Amino acid sequence: MQVTQDQVLAWRLRQQGLAPRRTASVAELVRELAGVQAQVASSAELAIATRQRKPKAGAVEKALEAREVVKTWVMRGTLHLVAAEHMAAYLSLMAAARTWEKPAWQRTFGVTPTQMTSLGEAVDDILAGKTLTRQELTEALVAHGRFAALKEQLTSGWGTVLKPLAWTGKLCHGPNQGNRITFASPRDRVPGWSGTIEPEEAARTVIPAYLGAHGPATPETFDAWLTRNAHRKTAVRGWFASLGEELAKVEVDGTECYVRAEDVDALAAAKPSKEVRLLAGFDQYVLGPGTSDTRILRAERRKAVSRTSGWITPMVVHRGRVAGVWEANDGTVEVQLFSESPEVPKEALEAEVGHLEACTGRSYAMSVKTI
Repeated sequence: MQVTQDQVLAWRLRQQGLAPRRTASVAELVRELAGVQAQVASSAELAIATRQRKPKAGAVEKALEAREVVKTWVMRGTLHLVAAEHMAAYLSLMAAARTWEKPAWQRTFGVTPTQMTSLGEAVDDILAGKTLTRQELTEALVAHGRFAALKEQLTSGWGTVLKPLAWTGKLCHGPNQGNRITFASPRDRVPGWSGTIEPEEAARTVIPAYLGAHGPATPETFDAWLTRNAHRKTAVRGWFASLGEELAKVEVDGTECYVRAEDVDALAAAKPSKEVRLLAGFDQYVLGPGTSDTRILRAERRKAVSRTSGWITPMVVHRGRVAGVWEANDGTVEVQLFSESPEVPKEALEAEVGHLEACTGRSYAMSVKTI
């Protein structure tokens, strides 16, 4: 079957609860989006509220408290909200890349695979039935003596050494204590936790979840989203092949891609979208295919969206493509539209600012300029 990119983008908008918006809960949206990046908590909250007809303040925090969703390091080594029942699957595919065993990783961060194994065993014991701040966890590890030389790595702002411990099921994020993050054991934070699972089993959960929100896609695009292509290509292709008739192949403007078989008819029936949306920074709509996908974001505009230190700017999406960027400053939503994009109706932007007010509980004026 052949479909156009315009059909794909319209279908994704619907699948992701953007057009139309949904009455879904936080947990439902997190599950259907294949996770929500939460490196910046306010961006994650807005990404979810943007998709709800009647957003409620504090909804994400309540979902975390209810343990319906969990915060942990997963895709691309970044913090995400993931559905509690699917966390083991996401962790398994991250761990399968074994990035901490690669010589380049060891040279950069100075921790051996043997030390990582020992750290995991120690963290398992330390966090049993406890929730500790990062400082408390580090102090407890350093007190072991054998980890004293790793204090600098353990306190690194990027948490690089802690991430493999998350992927192997030794820790996840617990409730914040003010502005301090905490760590807990998945045994205590994830209902029914029984440990990590085999990658082949995990793929049967994660690949359909990804394709349900961000398909049609190639195995390479999936792994770029997951690990920045850290897996062997043959392994990823094998996971796709193992799904058999659950997946179907479609051709998108000449490129062969995979989609869930259950979605083929809806994708074929999709009509190009004219919707306008103001998306949060780090929104899954763009992170799913990646900011390098020129079918959604022009190459010459990538720097306006993907900035230094991995910062992803809030975006204006029109007809399924990034048509500009925006930010809220001193009570004004400042919209910058890309000059080459089709004209974005002002009344649609005003409606989006109105929904933003409902999401944030604040009032905004709006300014618009073309760049």
